[in-house]
Amino acid sequence: MNHPVKIKNALVSVYYKDNLAPLIKLLHKFGVTFYSTGGTEAFIREQGIDVIAVEDLTSYPSILGGRVKTLHPKVFGGILARRPLAGDQQQLAQYEIPEIDLVIVDLYPFEETVASGASEQDIIEKIDIGGISLIRAAAKNFNDVVIISSKSDYQELETILAAQEGQTTLTQRKEFAKRAFHTSSHYDTAIFNYFNQENPLSVFKQSVQPAQTLRYGENPHQKGTFFGDLDAMFDKLNGKELSYNNLVDVDAAVAIIDEFNDPTFAILKHTNACGVASRPTIKQAWTDALACDPVSAFGGVLITNGEIDQETANEINNLFFEVLIAPSYTEDALNVLTTKKNRIILKRKDVQLPKELFKTLLNGVIVQDKDHTVEGPEAMTTVTENQPTATQLNDLYFANKIVKHTKSNTIVFAKNNTLIASGVGQTSRVDALKQAIEKAQSFGFDIKGSVMASDAFFPFPDCVEIAGDAGVAAVLQPGGSIKDQLSIDMANKKGVAMVITGVRHFKH
Repeated sequence: MNHPVKIKNALVSVYYKDNLAPLIKLLHKFGVTFYSTGGTEAFIREQGIDVIAVEDLTSYPSILGGRVKTLHPKVFGGILARRPLAGDQQQLAQYEIPEIDLVIVDLYPFEETVASGASEQDIIEKIDIGGISLIRAAAKNFNDVVIISSKSDYQELETILAAQEGQTTLTQRKEFAKRAFHTSSHYDTAIFNYFNQENPLSVFKQSVQPAQTLRYGENPHQKGTFFGDLDAMFDKLNGKELSYNNLVDVDAAVAIIDEFNDPTFAILKHTNACGVASRPTIKQAWTDALACDPVSAFGGVLITNGEIDQETANEINNLFFEVLIAPSYTEDALNVLTTKKNRIILKRKDVQLPKELFKTLLNGVIVQDKDHTVEGPEAMTTVTENQPTATQLNDLYFANKIVKHTKSNTIVFAKNNTLIASGVGQTSRVDALKQAIEKAQSFGFDIKGSVMASDAFFPFPDCVEIAGDAGVAAVLQPGGSIKDQLSIDMANKKGVAMVITGVRHFKH
């Protein structure tokens, strides 16, 4: 059942040679014969080890500028031959084909080449043909052949061979085969998605790696895994590992802060902003963002688009929070912020984010473009007798950035580039408005002279009437209701300026 196989012959042809030498030397110690091509062949010789060129095995040179090197029956026959079958063994002998027990092959860096902005010609040349074929062949014949398709597996194979005198078990070979098919499927998905950008086929293909097992999912009884490279996006400077809920909130925090160019601080709880302020300094932005709702800020996720200095860190340090994100920190600030070991401190890096969102839904997957639109003053059409002032237009723009990232139904109040209050995730817009008014009043904010943004249109004039009675000076909404005029008439009656953007921002 264990079916041990001793490695006698190995085909090695890799793009990345990092940490390969120790494995090659161990295989040589066990008397393994090497077959190789090009740069890898030269690398093995540099280790003082004999190697047979694949060209000598096949009696055929590398042709077409290196496009065809290993695609030959003497290579694939040695990999795919079924050792127990007499017919296969007879043909190996007839055509003088050696059994290949180990294949170490990786693939041309297709994704890296695409990401570099290379020309289409260069990208096409990085579509591996021989390597992918060798990987699939060796993985298919895992009963007798070991396949190593990633440099991350070199050390593990080295450990196995050292412990088992150059042999592998069936279980081990099958595990490496599984990884190899993951390598090939990920590679093919990347190639397909590159070609599928223009006039795309209506298919869903994604392959995201690496994977990070989380402590649990949304709740302790649920399993959770993050697929992606968090290290490419953040340097974790302090704290415990990010949880599932942390990651969801961090994603929301990154999305909202990217709407702002001025020094801004945002505080989020369960993906909704409970404090946002733009100010001349990061410290003042923090102070005013926290004042919006200091109760909800407890245990929240904090994010800013500017450097955090010691003075700001001292103020932040007074609050219990889960995660803090900034593009940079002074050394003195970090000394303050890292005094509590579980507090997660992230330094954000500049990385390109996906342009689409997808999630499982019912028995399938749903995909949409990210909402990259936010309407500024130039996209606002005034529909009332009262015209909004320049300051009000600026505040409406500020409020619109926040309402876009808040769970529907939602209403946002803002004044002087500050979130005053919001009504979040209500089943009626009137309830969201009432919640926002109650919150603003509970923290001592004067709604009079503030502006209001709604994520969707008003089907009835009641919201405008309530807002006008509360002292709201200007309202932003997308419009589009067959009863828009009723809300416009109510705004005129209450002396409220109203602008329409024509763009809805539902968020579910």
